[in-house]
Amino acid sequence: MPLAFRFAARSDVGKVRSKNDDSAYAGHHLAVVADGMGGHVGGDVASASAVIDLTHLDRTGYDGDARTVLADEIQNANQNLAELVQQHPRLGGMGTTVTSIIIDGENISLCHIGDSRAYRLRSGEFRQVTTDHTFVQRLIDEGRLRPEEAETHPHRNVLMRVLGDVDASPELESELLEAEPGERWLLCSDGLNAVVRPETIQRVLSMDSELDQIAESLVDLTLERGAPDNVTVVVLEVVDSEDLPSLGNPAGGAVPDPKEALTSDELSESGHPETPRQDPLPGMPWAEPTPEADTEDTDDAASNEPSSAAALRQGLDAHPHVLVGAAANATQTGRIPTVSDSAMARRATLLRTKAAEQLADMAEVDEALGSSRRRRTGWIIAAVVSVLAVTALVVGGMAASNWIQGRYYVGESEGRVAIYNGVSQSLGPIQLSRIEDTSDVEVSELSSYSRNRVENTITADDLEHARSIVDGLRSGDEDSDQASESATPSPQDSGTVSFPDRGQDDETNASPDSSRTPAAPPQDGDR
Repeated sequence: MPLAFRFAARSDVGKVRSKNDDSAYAGHHLAVVADGMGGHVGGDVASASAVIDLTHLDRTGYDGDARTVLADEIQNANQNLAELVQQHPRLGGMGTTVTSIIIDGENISLCHIGDSRAYRLRSGEFRQVTTDHTFVQRLIDEGRLRPEEAETHPHRNVLMRVLGDVDASPELESELLEAEPGERWLLCSDGLNAVVRPETIQRVLSMDSELDQIAESLVDLTLERGAPDNVTVVVLEVVDSEDLPSLGNPAGGAVPDPKEALTSDELSESGHPETPRQDPLPGMPWAEPTPEADTEDTDDAASNEPSSAAALRQGLDAHPHVLVGAAANATQTGRIPTVSDSAMARRATLLRTKAAEQLADMAEVDEALGSSRRRRTGWIIAAVVSVLAVTALVVGGMAASNWIQGRYYVGESEGRVAIYNGVSQSLGPIQLSRIEDTSDVEVSELSSYSRNRVENTITADDLEHARSIVDGLRSGDEDSDQASESATPSPQDSGTVSFPDRGQDDETNASPDSSRTPAAPPQDGDR
């Protein structure tokens, strides 16, 4: 039974921060939360870029490979962040957490890095699925710190693993879980769990309420507790995909932050560092919006926003979703052109295809553009390899044939002693020798010693040598055919085999084993 998500998402800048570094996306098959860092110059850029890079995974048809695909795409998002830093050095040091899940068939694939979290509520059991990749969590795992001490530890916010320009291939946590209808999931940035206890989160997630209301309640609880950080939540419920039409599409799209919440691009242009916001926001942008106001705001934005943001929305709007935080600022308002322009450059080719149901994978574009070139290259390589193989076979065959044709031996043919050209071997049905001459010497008339030698074949150096062997057999001189064997090794009384001396040069030039010295061990500076 194919399963899907019902979803809701909310994000708030909080009561202390002046900009939102969180981003989140939720759709019927994908959910992502990212919490950016990097000060006023890059946190929102990092989280928005990572989330937007993953949105095209909101689809079906993974055939059991969703976990691998998701991990690969997160690594690609990490490389894109590094490229952004190269293009905009001011973004150096930026990074982001990523916690993401894909539902495919009856399984949920999870990939995670950082300290954002994924919680699961199933059959009344509530548990944190992900592990915080933080310094204090490592101390807890090593038994050097108690969990209750972590909440007040001075280094509780130090991350050990993130996406960014620090690690070209960061280690991801991944897991494949079996899903069932009715279970709920919560993805959140640490702005929630830093001030709201797990038992409170469980109670709210267990409420018999609409997902939108649950998401709002979690954000409201954070704001009531001071919200020192941005807070972002994605609430999901697993349902049978066939029930989605009857459930109706949730209100979605991009939900940008209010204009009071600045972006890193705006802060960089103004030259002012991030400063705490003095007053709480007067209201949430998703709280009972009026159609007239929505239309007017959208028209104004469309008339002024960069085309890259509009193009990104064109792809996202192809299927139901909700996008919040910095990612929404980049796509809906174009207020983070650093993200929207770079993402648009990567997707420009995709947007021309006008996909009806989903954004295509960038790999598909690469495949379409490069398949012809790869086919030509592959054909050329195959042809060259084939020619080389045939040439090697021909050359090798000719060399082997010449060697065989120069070999002779004496054997038996129809009861008579015969001279053979070749070797007394065969390759399957192919004989590697032919009769050169048949003598009038009957094998049966030979002595038992000579008869045994003929039956086992007598190797000759050449044709003349072979004929001399036959003459010796004819005359009964059994030693004459062994004259040429004097140069070959012969058994001695000592039981050893004597060979001609190799001369003194070998002994003179040979280096005793004791002269070899082991490589010097690596010094501390070499490790």
